[in-house]
Amino acid sequence: MALTQQQKFIDLLKEIFQFDQADLDFGIYRIMNQKRDEINSFLNNELVPQVRSAFEKYKDADIEEVKQQINDLEQQLNDMGVAKESSEKYLTLNEKLHQSVDISALENEVFSDLTNFFRRYYHEGDFLSLRRYKKDVYAIPYEGEEVKLHWANADQYYVKTSEYFRDYSFKLPSGKTVHFKLVEASTEQNNNKEQDDKERRFILYEQEPINEIDGELYIYFEYKAPERKQTQQRFNVETLEHIFSNVENIEWLEELQTLSPTEKNKKRTLLEKYLIDYTARNTFDYFIHKDLGGFLRRELDFFIKNEIMHLDDLDTENEQRFEQYLSKIKVIKNIGHKIIAFVEQIENFQKRLWLKKKFVVESEYCITLDKIPLEFYEEIAQNQEQIDEWINLFSINDLNEFTYPLSHEFLSQNKYLLIDTKFFNETFKERLLSHFEDIDNQVDGELIHSENFQALNTLKNKYEEEIDVIYADPPYNAASSEILYKNAFKHSSWISFMLDRMSMAGTFKKTDGALITAIDENEFVNLLQLLNDKFPQWTKTCLSIIHNPAGVQGDNFSYNHEYAIFSFENKKNIIGKTERTEKSEEAFRDWGGTSSRSLAKNCFYPIYVKDKEIIGFGDVCPDDFHPGSSNIVKDDVIEVYPVAENGEERKWVFARNSVEAIIDDLYVKESNGLLSITRIKSKTSYKTVWTDKRYYANIYGSKLLNNIMGSKKFDFPKSLYTVQDCLNAVNLFRKKKSITLDYFAGSGTTGHAVIDMNRDDEGDRKYILIEMGEYFNTVTKPRIQKVIYSKDWKDGKPVSRNGISQMFKYMKLESYEDTLNNIELQRTSQQQEAMESAMSSDAREEYLLSYMLDVESEGSSSLLNIDSFNNPFNYKMLIQDGMETRRTKIDLVETFNYLIGLYVNTIDTFQGIKVITGTLRTGEESLIIWRNMDEVSNEKLENFFKKQEYNTKDTEFDRIYVNGDNHLENMKTDVDQWKVILIEEEFKRLMFDVHDV
Repeated sequence: MALTQQQKFIDLLKEIFQFDQADLDFGIYRIMNQKRDEINSFLNNELVPQVRSAFEKYKDADIEEVKQQINDLEQQLNDMGVAKESSEKYLTLNEKLHQSVDISALENEVFSDLTNFFRRYYHEGDFLSLRRYKKDVYAIPYEGEEVKLHWANADQYYVKTSEYFRDYSFKLPSGKTVHFKLVEASTEQNNNKEQDDKERRFILYEQEPINEIDGELYIYFEYKAPERKQTQQRFNVETLEHIFSNVENIEWLEELQTLSPTEKNKKRTLLEKYLIDYTARNTFDYFIHKDLGGFLRRELDFFIKNEIMHLDDLDTENEQRFEQYLSKIKVIKNIGHKIIAFVEQIENFQKRLWLKKKFVVESEYCITLDKIPLEFYEEIAQNQEQIDEWINLFSINDLNEFTYPLSHEFLSQNKYLLIDTKFFNETFKERLLSHFEDIDNQVDGELIHSENFQALNTLKNKYEEEIDVIYADPPYNAASSEILYKNAFKHSSWISFMLDRMSMAGTFKKTDGALITAIDENEFVNLLQLLNDKFPQWTKTCLSIIHNPAGVQGDNFSYNHEYAIFSFENKKNIIGKTERTEKSEEAFRDWGGTSSRSLAKNCFYPIYVKDKEIIGFGDVCPDDFHPGSSNIVKDDVIEVYPVAENGEERKWVFARNSVEAIIDDLYVKESNGLLSITRIKSKTSYKTVWTDKRYYANIYGSKLLNNIMGSKKFDFPKSLYTVQDCLNAVNLFRKKKSITLDYFAGSGTTGHAVIDMNRDDEGDRKYILIEMGEYFNTVTKPRIQKVIYSKDWKDGKPVSRNGISQMFKYMKLESYEDTLNNIELQRTSQQQEAMESAMSSDAREEYLLSYMLDVESEGSSSLLNIDSFNNPFNYKMLIQDGMETRRTKIDLVETFNYLIGLYVNTIDTFQGIKVITGTLRTGEESLIIWRNMDEVSNEKLENFFKKQEYNTKDTEFDRIYVNGDNHLENMKTDVDQWKVILIEEEFKRLMFDVHDV
């Protein structure tokens, strides 16, 4: 039976409100399922009836009864042979029918129009900005820009951050592991656009769909456009049928067929549950709209004016018809706005969760033994987990001196072994950290295991405008490295993905720093336009780097290069110089027709020479000063001027304000008893095409990394020397003290490059690496540990053991998926009572449509449960860890340090009170006190302050942060702020101090 327009409308709303995914128990689906019955009841019993009630006032006659009277009269007149047009009664009834309203027809029109409107923009969990100007023509927002870059998902956050696309694993009740592996994720061969535009599906791999390897079951899929048009749900059914009929091991089969029923599907098996989860995670919810409510309201107005209101339909002579027509439009607008309010609530709720600063889940340190006091050696030598890691990473069992247990002498001789605090208890870690002062200055690097948007957002308060070089090697969007995208939105998804991350990263750059982005031909044009749009005043220079001399065959050309786009302020001397292949020598005194002093007055100044060495430069000489000779002797210093042998005053090649930058190129020569200055040109500007063999990715990327790790564990690592030379091109990086940020860290090449350069020149350059992939723990972090311990590696073993003193911190952050999975909707008894009785129907509707999610999610652990701050050292959340979700302790202390942008000086623990000191970006010295309030009362806190000789009135600290209400005496500071601040209030304010990017 054909569906009515009303039913089509309700079905669409259920899809938009995620109710068609009842079997999914993760993310926004789990949240919405908690409100399924209540919202369904509202749709059917309150919202939909509003359409009919809006037209009830026009029901001044029973239209069916009038129609029957007309039919009866027509029959009578026909029998009598009388023309109906001559019957006054017939004309009266017909006029009555014309003035009556077919309410059902009006309702159908409203439901049809609303369904058409929302169906136009909604697709599999996302609202797409596809504004119709007319049939098959879209309108884009244009505000007079010289050049406008627009794409389908502009104004949306790309949030598909999970690793589930290529490798999804789960455990069966017995503990056995099953893997879903993607064997081909191409957009079809040869970049075929026709195939690109087709809907893609997860389809069981035909050649080898199932395989058991080392006691684990692997099920292989392709992600491609199918030969026959079919839903993913149908492909899932076929996959289950094939697997259940082809698994030969009866134990596997029994476990895969274990029931995991739902209310809707009582016979659901475990395999079906995980298969549905896997395909759904990679099919729905790619984007969060930045202003869905505003967008849809504008589009609804546009839709009504252009596709519903037609001048020819405006029967202004029939007042009732005209009123009915306007009423229909009002109903469409009224009901449409209510639906928009609800989807806006859902979208804004997700946006709030996406943008909020994320919790630090864990924070640990890796420290070389030379930095660790001897008093800890005994505990270190007895730690079996630490020794096992050293054997695994550094092959210490190959050393002649190796014994078990390890001796203190062995530890002293191997000072570049790194301890990892994760192998030690909290007491050991607290004692160790208390020995360090100026901790953040001593930390050489930070490794952050997190989706890069979330990590950048968390680091922003501390590192905004503090980074010298920002390097990024994002996925190139080639078939071998593409991001997951919505069908037919490959480039649009990638642009949205890059825009927000690159925009935020750009705010970290110092004025004299640079943003470097590696890219290939697949997205080069889009990336360059994106940079031009986002940073229009910056200079962008594109380097071509030959990284694969054999080339990769395209449709017409073989690509053997990639690009590095350097973006920086439009200023001189951002980019340094490189060594010339052949050096040249020339006089530093200018000559020829443009060498006169009068042509460049700031180029006439003395150069101070002592013992034939340049020791400095004098000021620009006043116009009335004439030295009379190129050399003037003053005591044991000779002032050398650009004066020719004939006494003519000329000028130096470089002005006074720029000469010191090239002092290393200047030399003193003596001829006929006079000193002159010569410039040796040993450096030149960087070229825009780099062809050196050291940039070959196969040799100095893949083979180098394989030697470090012992086997292939990462695809397509960058050449170490490509990254080194890119970083070294930026003047700020050349200084031995700088910070480099890589927010697509991959295998850790950037960190490796910085460490090696520090090893070569004893520099103090720091690195921040952000990486989301699971290989963070198997490649990124181990690589950094290994290259700290030894510069040279072969087959996974150290060659020289030429190490470097180092201390780096590594952290894991809460993910967006973790945030969603920790949301619990709870309605208080007072709220429930108001919903059921006291609250008016209008107020109840407004609450349901606009406020319910925010109000009822308050107190969820991912939104900061203030009550749990009584014991901040035991704050827990459900955190995804590989294949498991576990209740995990959250590091509130470290999270708060980043929220306030603290540069940590000391970390100590006294009698259960954790004490942090440090400096804010404002320069304010700060003291942070954390306590378990069940153990440390306000009286104990006050006694602790007295014992430590802290005083809220003195000037030692500008700000004092304490968790829990306290009796510490407070006062206003010079900037009219309270000196003692409650951590809970500041924590919540800063965590949700979010703005659209």
